[in-house]
Amino acid sequence: MESKETQFESSSEEKSVSVHETENQSENESQRLQSEALAKALSSTLTTVIKEFDSKAQQTSTSQDHLSQSLDRLTRELDKLLEDAPLPFIMQHAAKISVVRKRVSSLNSVLKSVQRRLDNIDRMLSVGISHQHQHQQHALNM
Repeated sequence: MESKETQFESSSEEKSVSVHETENQSENESQRLQSEALAKALSSTLTTVIKEFDSKAQQTSTSQDHLSQSLDRLTRELDKLLEDAPLPFIMQHAAKISVVRKRVSSLNSVLKSVQRRLDNIDRMLSVGISHQHQHQQHALNM
């Protein structure tokens, strides 16, 4: 009888351990799926925000280029005017326009640097997301 009791207890313990392992695996799988869903949501949000910023930065860059071209044209016209009538008033305004032109040029350089950085961040996120997705697919196939 003791033998049957011992076998029953041993079998009961094995079933209990097996049930706990199954529950742990199920819980781990649930947490993994939740983590993946959160990662996808964050990735989607970041991608949208980065694309929006990228678009705004591109529009600003185009606007800055247009402004720079307009200032260059205005400077050329003022230079022609100064050749014809070198009045102190005109020279003073020409100097101001020249300062503004330099500021716009400097700002344009900063903007282009920011654009390059955003492009690099976007590229790194795209590569990271792609790499993470491949890694997850590989783990699922195992």
